[in-house]
Amino acid sequence: MSLVIGTSFIACDESHADQTDLTSLTGTELLTESRPLDVVMVEGIDRFALNEIQKASQNRAQRWESEVLKAENQSLAFENKRAEFSKIIGCIDARVDAEGIELLATVDHPSLVASNNVFKIFRARWPALDGIDAEGYFLQPAGPAVARIIAIPDADWTPEQICGLTDDPFHYAADLAASGCEVLVPTLVSRDHQFSSNPSINRSTNLSHREFIYRQAFELGRHVIGYEVQKVLAAVDQFELRNHQHGDLPIGVCGVSEGGLIGFYSAAIDTRIDGALISGYFNQRDSIWQEPIYRNVWGLLESFGDAQIASMIAPRHLTIEVNPQIPIPESHAQHGRDIAAPGTITRPSPERVQSELELARQAWQHVQPLDENVSGELVATTAECLVEEEAISPSAVIDFLKHLTKSDELPTEIPSYNLSPIASPDLTSERQARTVSQMTQFTQRQLQLSHRTRDANWKPLDRTSITAWNESADRMREMIHDELIGRLPDPTIPMHPRTRRIINQDEYEGYEVVLDVYPDVIASGILLLPKRIKPDTKRPVVVCQHGLEGTPMDTIVNDGSRAYQAYKAFSEQLVKQGYIVYAPQNPYRGQDAFRTLQRKSNPLARSLFSYIIPQHLVTLRWLATLPQVDRDRIGFYGLSYGGKTAVRVPPLLPPSGKDPGYALSICSADFNEWVSKNASTDAPFSYVWTPEYEIFEWNMGNLANYAELSMLMAPRPFMVERGHDDGVGIDEWVAWEFAKVRRHYAKLGLTTNTEIEFFDGPHTINGKGTFDFLQRHLKLPTSQVLTPK
Repeated sequence: MSLVIGTSFIACDESHADQTDLTSLTGTELLTESRPLDVVMVEGIDRFALNEIQKASQNRAQRWESEVLKAENQSLAFENKRAEFSKIIGCIDARVDAEGIELLATVDHPSLVASNNVFKIFRARWPALDGIDAEGYFLQPAGPAVARIIAIPDADWTPEQICGLTDDPFHYAADLAASGCEVLVPTLVSRDHQFSSNPSINRSTNLSHREFIYRQAFELGRHVIGYEVQKVLAAVDQFELRNHQHGDLPIGVCGVSEGGLIGFYSAAIDTRIDGALISGYFNQRDSIWQEPIYRNVWGLLESFGDAQIASMIAPRHLTIEVNPQIPIPESHAQHGRDIAAPGTITRPSPERVQSELELARQAWQHVQPLDENVSGELVATTAECLVEEEAISPSAVIDFLKHLTKSDELPTEIPSYNLSPIASPDLTSERQARTVSQMTQFTQRQLQLSHRTRDANWKPLDRTSITAWNESADRMREMIHDELIGRLPDPTIPMHPRTRRIINQDEYEGYEVVLDVYPDVIASGILLLPKRIKPDTKRPVVVCQHGLEGTPMDTIVNDGSRAYQAYKAFSEQLVKQGYIVYAPQNPYRGQDAFRTLQRKSNPLARSLFSYIIPQHLVTLRWLATLPQVDRDRIGFYGLSYGGKTAVRVPPLLPPSGKDPGYALSICSADFNEWVSKNASTDAPFSYVWTPEYEIFEWNMGNLANYAELSMLMAPRPFMVERGHDDGVGIDEWVAWEFAKVRRHYAKLGLTTNTEIEFFDGPHTINGKGTFDFLQRHLKLPTSQVLTPK
């Protein structure tokens, strides 16, 4: 886990606290902000992110019209969008071949579980991915089938409930079968948490099963959504096989709430699905960050609001049930550690649904027919008359089937039926356990194989010379910035530096600094300047970065506090050695206040570091303007979450003719086999088991682990500081990952530019080998050491 230091931004010992004055640094305005700068920063980024979501909503329809609806080859444009959409929901793995629906039976219990004179219900299973099966029920009508439907329950409903095998009112799968449809009903990953655990390492949590799978899969470019869409598409494979064997019939999907999401996405991706009925899901998505985290999709809102997803179903049929009763999940009783991410499901507002429907209809009008035999329409039905918790309404089922089958001969009401269930054990818990276990095992296998993808992507880079490497590295930096971090535009507004002196010691003085980065977004920190700097000399700078929930002052105070135990006042130590020191405020402070920044940014293909990188860029630009600073000798040294910064920011900010950059980077108390640190369910220190729900980075396992990110520092120096007793990982993992960095530098003939120091200690700054590393590479001349007072 990352270090948490609970001090406030302005906390400091008495020698610092009473020395704030009205002095500003030469060339800057006086800083007058009275609130803590970390709060100002996080609130500003929050406003910026929400504004960007609104802008995306406004621009998405225009881009979709120009890029897709008015494309010269509309069919190809839609094909490309479906491929893009499949990728971001993690629907990327090859499905296994369909060999027929397996009807499940045991010696004691037949596969047939219920029957009447209208249809029969069988326990069934069908393969989806290698190691992941769909499991549920197959409903077979007594007479000739009129359609083949995948009926998807909400995540908190069992297949039994929608098949009419319980007393619940929402039995739409049975209604479909009674109306003459063959129906497959898959089990969804539930919102319970019984199996979000690993007893072998004594880990249990209150994570819903959906969040449990999400946390593992997101890091590997997969998703619980993608896995379940694959199960639906595997059902389509089965129905395609039955169409070849038993006559061609239309294929449809229908679902409620979470099942509505899965059905909606499935129909958008697979044109073999002839129609969809979606209840309790279709809505505007500008508040998706408030929904459960297992609905978080990287880059979704850049191109895909629900209106655009609906237009990918056109010109096939789509029925949206506007105002149904849907399940509103309640919080489950606490089980294990309370680490689940906040998020709620609310009933879609009819007004918001209608607004999004209007956008969908506008797009629908421009979609060209696939062929003269494929035409449908977008239909919205209201369901205000539903009894409590009934979904989907019988009228919606009838309307959907009439459009899907293009038949006027279907009954106008659902035929009446009674079921005679055959005595059988309650298998719902065992089935859910298999569902969660299979996805976990599949994901953990992808984790084990992810290094092959990274190796294949990075192997072609040219290491024959430093010049050749620099050219290769530039291309990879662009890819990492765009696909892993998420790129914001280059900051162009005036920096407008504001400062005020807050420390005035015999050996140095300190200034709070605020710089403008974007509208509402600031960079801030504390600048420490040695006193008695000889005139006309330029000194190297060390940027000292705090960890999770920390502040710049935490890196300065020398008072025996908890902050001092972690940081050892390394900022103060370095300024006393003669370095100029800058301690930035990074925005990972305020618990949910900053963690929801990640939630608000991910749908726009951005992360917390999308803001941190421009903040550091503007800071570097400002530092380079100071007369005391040597712009070519600015190093970075970060602890814990600051160590995360050390492998994400300096590698992407090399010095250039245009901008100063980081001349070296030191990662303390964080370097790791990072992908496993995030996604492993077998490591007790994995983020699967901790409260940091914002930590997961989309598809990192296939893009770059810490070794690859650190390679991008080359030829600039890079160092790791690791305490043997640091609980964020184990020495073996750290050494394994660093060995790749060491080999990379050796291939470039730069073995002296990288090193690792292990020390006998915990999660803390050690300040021994790292200080030597700074002196060796930043080359603070002896002549510039502080002169005696």
